[in-house]
Amino acid sequence: MRSIRRIPILARAGTVAVVTALATLASVAPSSAATQLNGSWGPFTRCPVDAPAMLAADGQIDTAICIASSSASGSIKLGSSQVPTGKTDLQAGVITHSNGTSTVVSPPGGALVAEPAQLPGGLLGLMCPSDIPVVTAICKQLTDNSLNRVTATVESVNTPTDFKLLAGVMKGQPIISLPVRIKLDNPFLGGSCYIGSAANPIVLRPQNATAPSVKTERFDGDGTPNTTGVLNRLSALGANQGDTTYAVPGANGCGLLGILDWAVNLKSGLPSAAGNNNVVLNSASTYVAAFSSPDTVVPNEGRLLAEYWHSAVR
Repeated sequence: MRSIRRIPILARAGTVAVVTALATLASVAPSSAATQLNGSWGPFTRCPVDAPAMLAADGQIDTAICIASSSASGSIKLGSSQVPTGKTDLQAGVITHSNGTSTVVSPPGGALVAEPAQLPGGLLGLMCPSDIPVVTAICKQLTDNSLNRVTATVESVNTPTDFKLLAGVMKGQPIISLPVRIKLDNPFLGGSCYIGSAANPIVLRPQNATAPSVKTERFDGDGTPNTTGVLNRLSALGANQGDTTYAVPGANGCGLLGILDWAVNLKSGLPSAAGNNNVVLNSASTYVAAFSSPDTVVPNEGRLLAEYWHSAVR
Protein backbone atom coordinates (compact mmCIF):
# COMPACT_ATOMS: atom_id res chain seq x y z
CA MET A 1 0.00 0.00 0.00
CA ARG A 2 2.81 2.45 0.79
CA SER A 3 4.42 2.14 -2.63
CA ILE A 4 1.08 3.01 -4.20
CA ARG A 5 0.62 6.06 -2.00
CA ARG A 6 4.14 7.40 -2.43
CA ILE A 7 3.51 8.75 -5.93
CA PRO A 8 0.65 11.10 -5.01
CA ILE A 9 2.58 12.44 -2.03
CA LEU A 10 5.58 13.32 -4.17
CA ALA A 11 3.33 14.68 -6.88
CA ARG A 12 1.72 16.99 -4.34
CA ALA A 13 5.11 18.15 -3.11
CA GLY A 14 6.43 18.79 -6.61
CA THR A 15 3.36 20.67 -7.66
CA VAL A 16 3.44 22.85 -4.59
CA ALA A 17 6.92 23.91 -5.61
CA VAL A 18 5.84 25.11 -8.98
CA VAL A 19 2.64 26.28 -7.43
CA THR A 20 4.49 28.62 -5.22
CA ALA A 21 6.41 30.19 -7.95
CA LEU A 22 3.43 32.41 -8.15
CA ALA A 23 3.27 33.89 -4.84
CA THR A 24 6.01 36.36 -5.24
CA LEU A 25 4.25 39.37 -6.26
CA ALA A 26 5.89 42.40 -4.95
CA SER A 27 9.15 43.85 -3.99
CA VAL A 28 10.94 41.71 -1.49
CA ALA A 29 14.34 40.81 -0.13
CA PRO A 30 15.61 38.59 2.65
CA SER A 31 17.09 40.12 5.77
CA SER A 32 20.84 40.54 5.80
CA ALA A 33 20.81 38.50 8.99
CA ALA A 34 18.97 35.61 7.37
CA THR A 35 20.01 32.06 8.17
CA GLN A 36 22.50 30.55 5.71
CA LEU A 37 22.06 26.90 4.78
CA ASN A 38 24.37 24.40 3.14
CA GLY A 39 24.03 23.08 -0.42
CA SER A 40 20.58 22.15 -1.67
CA TRP A 41 18.96 23.65 1.44
CA GLY A 42 20.25 27.08 0.34
CA PRO A 43 16.98 28.72 -0.82
CA PHE A 44 14.98 27.74 2.30
CA THR A 45 16.42 30.19 4.83
CA ARG A 46 13.07 31.01 6.49
CA CYS A 47 11.23 27.69 6.30
CA PRO A 48 9.21 27.41 9.56
CA VAL A 49 10.35 23.87 10.30
CA ASP A 50 9.88 24.36 14.06
CA ALA A 51 6.23 25.42 13.81
CA PRO A 52 4.00 22.97 15.72
CA ALA A 53 1.98 22.09 12.62
CA MET A 54 5.15 21.24 10.69
CA LEU A 55 6.61 19.17 13.52
CA ALA A 56 3.34 17.24 13.89
CA ALA A 57 3.35 16.01 10.27
CA ASP A 58 3.63 12.21 10.23
CA GLY A 59 4.46 11.64 6.56
CA GLN A 60 1.34 9.61 5.96
CA ILE A 61 -1.76 11.67 6.70
CA ASP A 62 0.11 14.99 6.71
CA THR A 63 3.42 15.72 5.00
CA ALA A 64 5.55 18.83 5.71
CA ILE A 65 7.57 20.50 2.94
CA CYS A 66 9.49 23.75 2.53
CA ILE A 67 8.88 26.20 -0.30
CA ALA A 68 10.81 29.26 -1.50
CA SER A 69 10.10 31.51 -4.46
CA SER A 70 11.91 34.62 -5.69
CA SER A 71 12.01 37.05 -8.58
CA ALA A 72 14.50 39.82 -9.31
CA SER A 73 12.05 42.29 -10.85
CA GLY A 74 8.47 43.07 -11.73
CA SER A 75 5.77 45.66 -11.16
CA ILE A 76 2.44 46.12 -9.42
CA LYS A 77 -0.30 48.48 -10.61
CA LEU A 78 -2.63 49.96 -8.00
CA GLY A 79 -5.36 51.98 -9.68
CA SER A 80 -3.47 54.53 -11.77
CA SER A 81 -0.15 54.15 -9.89
CA GLN A 82 2.51 51.80 -11.24
CA VAL A 83 5.13 50.64 -8.74
CA PRO A 84 8.29 48.75 -9.78
CA THR A 85 9.24 45.80 -7.61
CA GLY A 86 12.68 44.78 -6.46
CA LYS A 87 13.90 41.33 -5.50
CA THR A 88 11.11 39.11 -4.18
CA ASP A 89 11.31 36.42 -1.53
CA LEU A 90 8.33 34.27 -0.59
CA GLN A 91 8.96 31.42 1.87
CA ALA A 92 6.67 29.17 3.85
CA GLY A 93 6.03 25.66 5.01
CA VAL A 94 3.21 23.67 3.49
CA ILE A 95 1.39 20.72 5.03
CA THR A 96 0.00 18.51 2.27
CA HIS A 97 -2.90 16.35 3.41
CA SER A 98 -3.87 12.89 2.20
CA ASN A 99 -7.24 14.23 0.98
CA GLY A 100 -5.47 16.42 -1.60
CA THR A 101 -5.73 19.73 0.27
CA SER A 102 -2.91 21.72 1.82
CA THR A 103 -2.29 24.22 4.62
CA VAL A 104 0.25 27.03 4.45
CA VAL A 105 2.42 27.79 7.49
CA SER A 106 3.96 31.27 7.50
CA PRO A 107 7.40 31.87 9.03
CA PRO A 108 7.91 34.54 11.71
CA GLY A 109 7.62 37.94 10.05
CA GLY A 110 5.27 36.71 7.33
CA ALA A 111 5.54 34.66 4.16
CA LEU A 112 6.49 37.67 2.05
CA VAL A 113 9.35 39.98 3.05
CA ALA A 114 9.71 43.16 1.02
CA GLU A 115 12.53 45.38 -0.15
CA PRO A 116 11.35 48.98 -0.62
CA ALA A 117 11.04 50.27 -4.17
CA GLN A 118 11.03 53.90 -5.28
CA LEU A 119 7.64 55.21 -6.44
CA PRO A 120 8.23 56.93 -9.81
CA GLY A 121 7.60 60.68 -9.50
CA GLY A 122 7.54 60.49 -5.72
CA LEU A 123 4.94 62.52 -3.84
CA LEU A 124 4.63 64.90 -6.79
CA GLY A 125 3.43 62.00 -8.89
CA LEU A 126 1.28 60.57 -6.11
CA MET A 127 -0.65 63.70 -5.05
CA CYS A 128 0.29 66.71 -7.19
CA PRO A 129 -0.91 68.93 -8.74
CA SER A 130 -4.00 69.58 -6.66
CA ASP A 131 -6.63 72.32 -6.28
CA ILE A 132 -6.97 71.55 -2.56
CA PRO A 133 -5.12 74.20 -0.50
CA VAL A 134 -3.55 71.83 2.05
CA VAL A 135 -2.20 69.57 -0.71
CA THR A 136 -1.11 72.52 -2.84
CA ALA A 137 0.91 73.80 0.10
CA ILE A 138 2.70 70.45 0.36
CA CYS A 139 3.33 70.29 -3.39
CA LYS A 140 5.08 73.68 -3.27
CA GLN A 141 7.58 72.31 -0.75
CA LEU A 142 8.64 69.31 -2.82
CA THR A 143 11.74 70.86 -4.35
CA ASP A 144 13.87 68.81 -1.92
CA ASN A 145 14.31 65.28 -3.28
CA SER A 146 14.23 63.79 0.23
CA LEU A 147 10.79 65.32 0.81
CA ASN A 148 9.49 64.16 -2.54
CA ARG A 149 10.83 60.59 -2.36
CA VAL A 150 8.22 57.88 -1.68
CA THR A 151 9.18 54.27 -1.08
CA ALA A 152 6.63 51.50 -1.49
CA THR A 153 6.98 48.20 0.35
CA VAL A 154 4.78 45.16 -0.13
CA GLU A 155 4.06 43.43 3.18
CA SER A 156 2.40 40.13 4.06
CA VAL A 157 -0.74 40.30 6.15
CA ASN A 158 -2.38 37.12 7.39
CA THR A 159 -1.44 33.69 5.99
CA PRO A 160 -1.61 32.67 2.31
CA THR A 161 -4.42 30.27 1.41
CA ASP A 162 -6.10 28.45 -1.48
CA PHE A 163 -3.24 26.48 -3.00
CA LYS A 164 -4.26 24.99 -6.33
CA LEU A 165 -1.55 22.39 -6.70
CA LEU A 166 -1.90 21.53 -10.38
CA ALA A 167 -2.11 25.22 -11.30
CA GLY A 168 1.62 25.48 -10.57
CA VAL A 169 2.48 23.51 -13.69
CA MET A 170 -0.25 25.05 -15.87
CA LYS A 171 -0.81 28.44 -17.48
CA GLY A 172 -3.76 30.65 -16.66
CA GLN A 173 -4.89 29.11 -13.35
CA PRO A 174 -4.63 30.91 -9.98
CA ILE A 175 -2.06 29.15 -7.81
CA ILE A 176 -2.38 30.79 -4.39
CA SER A 177 -4.17 33.60 -2.58
CA LEU A 178 -1.64 35.98 -1.03
CA PRO A 179 -3.01 38.80 1.17
CA VAL A 180 -0.76 41.89 1.23
CA ARG A 181 -0.75 45.60 1.93
CA ILE A 182 1.47 48.35 0.47
CA LYS A 183 3.33 50.66 2.87
CA LEU A 184 4.10 54.16 1.56
CA ASP A 185 6.94 56.02 3.31
CA ASN A 186 7.46 59.77 3.02
CA PRO A 187 7.93 62.58 5.59
CA PHE A 188 4.54 64.11 4.76
CA LEU A 189 2.72 60.77 4.65
CA GLY A 190 4.11 59.68 8.02
CA GLY A 191 5.08 56.18 9.14
CA SER A 192 1.70 54.45 8.96
CA CYS A 193 0.43 55.15 5.44
CA TYR A 194 -0.88 51.98 3.79
CA ILE A 195 -2.89 50.84 0.82
CA GLY A 196 -4.78 47.83 2.13
CA SER A 197 -4.76 46.41 5.65
CA ALA A 198 -4.99 43.14 7.55
CA ALA A 199 -8.77 43.60 7.76
CA ASN A 200 -9.09 44.65 4.11
CA PRO A 201 -6.03 43.34 2.23
CA ILE A 202 -5.07 43.29 -1.41
CA VAL A 203 -5.43 39.61 -2.29
CA LEU A 204 -3.09 38.60 -5.10
CA ARG A 205 -3.83 35.38 -6.96
CA PRO A 206 -0.87 34.93 -9.31
CA GLN A 207 -0.87 32.49 -12.18
CA ASN A 208 1.74 31.31 -14.63
CA ALA A 209 1.88 33.29 -17.87
CA THR A 210 4.65 30.98 -19.08
CA ALA A 211 5.59 27.45 -18.08
CA PRO A 212 8.63 26.99 -15.81
CA SER A 213 11.63 24.79 -16.52
CA VAL A 214 11.48 21.97 -13.99
CA LYS A 215 14.30 19.81 -12.64
CA THR A 216 14.88 17.71 -9.52
CA GLU A 217 17.88 16.69 -7.44
CA ARG A 218 18.40 14.45 -4.41
CA PHE A 219 20.41 15.50 -1.37
CA ASP A 220 21.41 14.37 2.11
CA GLY A 221 19.92 15.77 5.31
CA ASP A 222 22.72 18.34 5.71
CA GLY A 223 22.18 19.69 2.18
CA THR A 224 24.99 17.81 0.43
CA PRO A 225 23.90 16.77 -3.11
CA ASN A 226 23.63 12.98 -3.36
CA THR A 227 21.88 11.01 -6.08
CA THR A 228 20.58 8.61 -3.43
CA GLY A 229 19.86 11.22 -0.74
CA VAL A 230 16.79 11.02 1.48
CA LEU A 231 15.55 14.46 0.42
CA ASN A 232 14.46 15.84 -2.93
CA ARG A 233 14.61 19.42 -4.22
CA LEU A 234 12.39 20.43 -7.09
CA SER A 235 13.33 23.60 -8.97
CA ALA A 236 10.81 25.43 -11.16
CA LEU A 237 12.69 28.19 -12.95
CA GLY A 238 12.01 31.04 -15.34
CA ALA A 239 8.22 31.30 -15.20
CA ASN A 240 6.66 34.72 -15.68
CA GLN A 241 3.65 35.22 -13.43
CA GLY A 242 0.89 37.76 -13.03
CA ASP A 243 -2.60 38.64 -11.88
CA THR A 244 -5.20 41.13 -13.09
CA THR A 245 -8.11 39.98 -10.91
CA TYR A 246 -7.43 41.70 -7.58
CA ALA A 247 -9.20 44.76 -6.20
CA VAL A 248 -7.31 47.52 -4.35
CA PRO A 249 -8.88 49.25 -1.31
CA GLY A 250 -8.30 52.88 -0.40
CA ALA A 251 -5.38 54.34 1.52
CA ASN A 252 -5.38 54.58 5.29
CA GLY A 253 -3.20 56.30 7.90
CA CYS A 254 -1.62 58.78 5.45
CA GLY A 255 -0.69 62.07 7.10
CA LEU A 256 -1.69 63.18 10.58
CA LEU A 257 -4.87 61.31 11.55
CA GLY A 258 -5.25 60.13 7.94
CA ILE A 259 -5.78 63.65 6.60
CA LEU A 260 -4.04 62.78 3.30
CA ASP A 261 -5.87 59.49 2.63
CA TRP A 262 -8.26 61.18 0.25
CA ALA A 263 -5.42 62.91 -1.67
CA VAL A 264 -3.66 59.57 -2.28
CA ASN A 265 -6.96 57.96 -3.24
CA LEU A 266 -7.95 60.77 -5.62
CA LYS A 267 -4.69 60.88 -7.58
CA SER A 268 -4.21 57.09 -7.63
CA GLY A 269 -7.80 56.21 -8.49
CA LEU A 270 -8.44 54.24 -5.29
CA PRO A 271 -10.35 52.21 -4.36
CA SER A 272 -9.82 50.37 -7.64
CA ALA A 273 -12.06 47.50 -8.74
CA ALA A 274 -10.81 44.13 -9.98
CA GLY A 275 -9.71 44.31 -13.60
CA ASN A 276 -8.08 47.73 -13.28
CA ASN A 277 -4.94 46.49 -11.55
CA ASN A 278 -2.05 44.30 -12.56
CA VAL A 279 0.94 42.56 -11.02
CA VAL A 280 3.82 41.11 -13.06
CA LEU A 281 6.60 38.83 -11.79
CA ASN A 282 9.53 38.32 -14.14
CA SER A 283 11.35 34.99 -14.41
CA ALA A 284 10.46 33.56 -10.99
CA SER A 285 12.58 30.85 -9.39
CA THR A 286 10.72 28.45 -7.10
CA TYR A 287 12.06 25.59 -5.01
CA VAL A 288 10.50 22.89 -2.86
CA ALA A 289 12.25 20.56 -0.44
CA ALA A 290 10.61 17.31 0.66
CA PHE A 291 11.45 13.77 1.59
CA SER A 292 11.94 11.61 -1.48
CA SER A 293 9.85 8.88 0.20
CA PRO A 294 7.81 10.28 3.13
CA ASP A 295 6.45 6.80 3.81
CA THR A 296 9.87 5.70 5.05
CA VAL A 297 9.93 8.25 7.91
CA VAL A 298 6.40 7.74 9.26
CA PRO A 299 5.45 8.89 11.91
CA ASN A 300 8.31 11.39 12.38
CA GLU A 301 8.44 13.10 9.00
CA GLY A 302 8.01 16.67 10.30
CA ARG A 303 10.48 16.27 13.15
CA LEU A 304 13.10 14.74 10.89
CA LEU A 305 12.64 17.54 8.34
CA ALA A 306 13.35 20.06 11.10
CA GLU A 307 16.36 18.06 12.33
CA TYR A 308 17.87 17.93 8.85
CA TRP A 309 17.20 21.64 8.21
CA HIS A 310 19.03 22.58 11.41
CA SER A 311 21.93 20.28 10.52
CA ALA A 312 22.46 22.35 7.35
CA VAL A 313 22.74 25.72 9.13
CA ARG A 314 26.15 27.34 8.51
